[in-house]
Amino acid sequence: MLQSSTQIEDVRAREGWLWGAFGIAIMVILQGLTGPFLTWGQTTVAWEPLAEGLSVAVWEPGRACDDEVPPLIAVRVDPERYRFVTYHYLDEKLPAPLTIKEWQRRTGAGLLFNAGLFRDDYSYMGLLLKDGRSLGSKRHAQWQGLFVAEPTVPGLRKARVMDLALEPWEMDKMAYREAAQSLMLLDRMGKPRVRQTGKRAHQTIVAEARDGFILLLKTTDTVALWELATCLRSGFPDIYQAMVMDGGASSDLLIEGSLPEAGPPGGTPSVQSFQDVVDGGGMRHIPLPAVIGLLPRDVGRANGVTGYSGK
Repeated sequence: MLQSSTQIEDVRAREGWLWGAFGIAIMVILQGLTGPFLTWGQTTVAWEPLAEGLSVAVWEPGRACDDEVPPLIAVRVDPERYRFVTYHYLDEKLPAPLTIKEWQRRTGAGLLFNAGLFRDDYSYMGLLLKDGRSLGSKRHAQWQGLFVAEPTVPGLRKARVMDLALEPWEMDKMAYREAAQSLMLLDRMGKPRVRQTGKRAHQTIVAEARDGFILLLKTTDTVALWELATCLRSGFPDIYQAMVMDGGASSDLLIEGSLPEAGPPGGTPSVQSFQDVVDGGGMRHIPLPAVIGLLPRDVGRANGVTGYSGK
């Protein structure tokens, strides 16, 4: 399992990183290799629409992150059009956890990703809420990331990432019905919240964008958390803060559905092609005790996302 840490770079180290990145950029310009580097620096992402308020892209950091970070599948979700729902196999009265494909068939969710960390007996480590009910888990004292959705208080964003080191969470006054606790990866100051261990694994990231959208990112190969955090800091400046869910063999993402028929000249890639990128790292889909699904708020607007039963 991953280890949590609130160790953060000091200001001097951060300035050194920035000057180092600036120096690398200058050298690349002088060498005439500006194309892909500047595209990355400008965070140009070719989003492909899956449906209104839902799009997907493949982001390739490459040399901009010293080839330490593999391509990532990125999904951009408008919480005003889609709701996040937490599932746990015991709450579903199931005898054992399901693979993510089995979860999709059961829930009809257009998109699914793994929740946080769990023990060998499949009990969830940290706070896990569904419809305002605790699914038998307690708040983890050290992990500071909390993905929340479906507010109980008017005026709050439909979904966001909370940093429990800075924001209070009271179980007796829950502001959200859905919640999943895990590790903070990158805070609102742009500081990594993980140790620089060099350990590499597949990762699933949930990020809150500055415009209120939710970004879901899945690595296509193994990566170290520190390198991932620093890469996202510069590669996705729109990220307000981000947390990491369970990694390794538990890291999983499933996109169901098809892209709109009308696309740009030359055609658009299929959803299956994006899923092939997710699966291309040689990962196998292991049973997951807890997942988070994406369902349209208005079935009539959910063009391009199949399988939703409306329940």
